[in-house]
Amino acid sequence: MIRYLGRRLTYFVFVFIIISAILFFLYKLVPGDPVLLLMDGNRQSMTPEQYSIMYEQTKQNFGLDQPLMVQYVKWLGNMLIGNFGTSITYKRPVVDILAAPMRNTLLLNLLNMFLVFIIAFPLGIRCAVKKGGFLDKVVQNITIVGYSLPSMVVSIVIIFVFAVRLGWFPISGMNAPGFTGTGWEFIADRVRYMVLPVVTLTVINLAGIIRYIRSAMIDALSMDCIRTARAKGLREKVVIYSHAFRNALLPLITIITYWIISVFSGSVVIESIFLYNGMGNMMISGLRQLDYSVVLAMQMLYVVLSLVGNLIMDFLYAAADPRVKLS
Repeated sequence: MIRYLGRRLTYFVFVFIIISAILFFLYKLVPGDPVLLLMDGNRQSMTPEQYSIMYEQTKQNFGLDQPLMVQYVKWLGNMLIGNFGTSITYKRPVVDILAAPMRNTLLLNLLNMFLVFIIAFPLGIRCAVKKGGFLDKVVQNITIVGYSLPSMVVSIVIIFVFAVRLGWFPISGMNAPGFTGTGWEFIADRVRYMVLPVVTLTVINLAGIIRYIRSAMIDALSMDCIRTARAKGLREKVVIYSHAFRNALLPLITIITYWIISVFSGSVVIESIFLYNGMGNMMISGLRQLDYSVVLAMQMLYVVLSLVGNLIMDFLYAAADPRVKLS
């Protein structure tokens, strides 16, 4: 186990450095000068000489006057100790800026995952057990439509139905404009604004997860060990949930782990549409304003999530199937 962890951690460090270098130099190649965006408001009140001096000072303050390799090494070293730099837009440390959006995105996606799990698992298993039945046919038709529709189309339809036509929920935002309530009033108002983003994410993710669960359970139920368990007279619930479901876990672990990892980066579009103050909306804003310190910090967070998710997936394999050895 220790040798395995050592090899995996070495692999993580190697992959982390390679991806960080690719992302850093890629963003540096993007056209645009962030220093000009910083100084845009001062152009009219300065002479060309003053503007040039201030430009060089600003560039030096943010370390943008140094060679790219030096910038990368300093950025990587600071990042490893938790210093992700300073946002050129907000003039504040990136860690302070990302704290609130990270909490908001985490809350949004945890609610989404909870709803997906409590709906998808029972429904997917039921469809597999009753394969070809009425419920299975209805769910398969609905999930094909849901799986095919882009997230933007799903968002627009949900906004049109529940916000425009019925008027039950607000279209976008986090709280009512000018809201001053506290305690339960604040929570109730926040929940009201979160309903549509959560429902949209759930609808988008449900179709694929249900189909994966159904497919994995159908394969598991056709195994010889399941026929043997039934021949021994075991109750059907024991056969399904104790024997078949455990055999279906291996492919499900792969799919669900990658889904959980991608959920945090996949909510970018939804957060932008609903103007939800999360990491996705912050990333879009950072890209528009050339605030690459913020964008790089978020991208590296997604890289770490992916690497840790793969490690957790290996341990889940070993827990689900004793034949899998971590070596």
